[in-house]
Amino acid sequence: MVMFLFLVVALAVVVAAVTLAVVGGGEGGGPLPDAAPERLQDSLPYDRPVARTDIERLRFPLAARGYRMSDVDDALSRLGAELAERDARIADLEAALAGARSARPGPVPMDKRPEENR
Repeated sequence: MVMFLFLVVALAVVVAAVTLAVVGGGEGGGPLPDAAPERLQDSLPYDRPVARTDIERLRFPLAARGYRMSDVDDALSRLGAELAERDARIADLEAALAGARSARPGPVPMDKRPEENR
């Protein structure tokens, strides 16, 4: 009987110690720290264009079945907008270059030159 009573008291002490450690009665002086939110922390910059290094550093947090769909959709829509803006800028620059080339006088063919310059 004494042995049974000793085991019950020892079990109660172990359960109390584990409970205090989990609730925060041990070091740290408070409850367990909050779990990090599983949201995209390393988002793409909005104050400048996206660079290659931004894409290389982009990491999506894992969800139950892969990646969180809203984070991936946000990143892809941002990248799509950046690419569309760059494509439009390239098209504008190519049109301006073609216009500048057509406006620049080229060499005059020999048959179109005046007689004294041949």
